[in-house]
Amino acid sequence: MTRIFVPIFAWLVLFFLVAPLLVIFPLSFSSGEILTLPVPGYSLQWYEDFFLTERWLDATKNSFIVGIATMVIATLLGTTAAYGINLTDFRGKTTVLALLSLPMVVPLIVTAASMYLAFSVVGLANSLWGLIVAHTIVATPYVLITVLASLQTFDPNLMRGALSLGARPVTAFREIVLPLIMPGVAAGAIFAFATSFDELVIAIFITSPGEFTLPRQMFAGLREFLSPTITAAAVIMILLSFILLFISEAVRRRGERLTAGKVNQ
Repeated sequence: MTRIFVPIFAWLVLFFLVAPLLVIFPLSFSSGEILTLPVPGYSLQWYEDFFLTERWLDATKNSFIVGIATMVIATLLGTTAAYGINLTDFRGKTTVLALLSLPMVVPLIVTAASMYLAFSVVGLANSLWGLIVAHTIVATPYVLITVLASLQTFDPNLMRGALSLGARPVTAFREIVLPLIMPGVAAGAIFAFATSFDELVIAIFITSPGEFTLPRQMFAGLREFLSPTITAAAVIMILLSFILLFISEAVRRRGERLTAGKVNQ
């Protein structure tokens, strides 16, 4: 009986998790002017509106600019912090890790309000630069945690061997450490980009009234005039998430093959 009920329960859980996402697909192809199920017919008009309307394109461009900048800065900060913390053992290490992970557990509305007040003092409020800094603060802990997990399986003797053979620390890190922990770095970078790309609360607080990111534009479309174009935007974001997932999996498999090759050597 267990062999029967376990797969059924697993499929029910899977359906419960993905059903809300599946509903958005037929709505995005609806030929109607309002969001109703079943759809009256099928059309690409909302995708056409998304790709031909300036406000949607500007919002998408802003999301990519902020997301890519956040990914690069957060990956640099998170990777170097994780390597430094893993390399040394000092009193209060657990406390430092807890403080660095704090942006992951503090309610986002509290973080956004605090950032708005702080950024207003230094002139970063109402700007995309301020949003990049804010998203970097929130995304860096994700990179830190994933890279620390990768470093748990890294053999420090490889680094010591490279240094004993005359390699400079930067060269040894780039040639020895980085390739072996690349799955964790790549996963952290993808988390950082995804965290920034679909973040809404901080964007509402930090950006100016004329600067929209894609989630903020979707929120405005839902609140002000219930435009069905938000369904097309939602589908595009879901597809982007799948692409990031495949990239992460490809990098993870490549890292496993690379690690296995190093071990066999």
